[in-house]
Amino acid sequence: MNELGFIPATLIPVVGIVAAYLLGSIAFGIIVSKLFGLPDPRTVGSGNPGATNVLRSGKKLAAALTLLGDVVKGWLPVWLALQLDMLMWEVASVSLAVFIGHLYPIFYKFKGGKGVATALGVMLAISPLLGLAAMLTWIAIFAISRYSSLAAIIAAALAPVYAWFLLSAYKDYVIAVLVMSLLLIWRHRTNIQKLLAGTESGFAKK
Repeated sequence: MNELGFIPATLIPVVGIVAAYLLGSIAFGIIVSKLFGLPDPRTVGSGNPGATNVLRSGKKLAAALTLLGDVVKGWLPVWLALQLDMLMWEVASVSLAVFIGHLYPIFYKFKGGKGVATALGVMLAISPLLGLAAMLTWIAIFAISRYSSLAAIIAAALAPVYAWFLLSAYKDYVIAVLVMSLLLIWRHRTNIQKLLAGTESGFAKK
């Protein structure tokens, strides 16, 4: 493994994991909402600082920027880890670090989002085909049901299956995707209860 500037090669994985977590802790939904003069997304709707909740403000551009920011922050550290030729388990650790940073951000008292967009960014970096498969699953389920939460839950449930077929030779990546999927579904446990009770908020077809 090559050295990165003044950072000893042995410390690069540690620095990468910590940096990934800190990047994941940046909540673009909160930042974008403040820039657009919108209410803090944690105080409205589902209370989740993600693109879906920002979209409920009626500002599509703000929601799009939030989505883009959360996807890129998941993609960037994993892509960099791959460019630095980190070992597979190190790349997988960076992947989980940025995702966990989004879920439990140090900058916001460890109360973050549900991780859908950030997980997508991570998967796109690991394997564009994997990310595309998960994204198309989300789009298909949302188009049918109009429930963002249901689309996310089903996409998360299928992501490890896709990873198994696409990345069977890269077990550490498959495990990382499985862990992310389980955490993502766990973060949607309230949505699951509402879906079962028929009280979940969806997006009506126009």
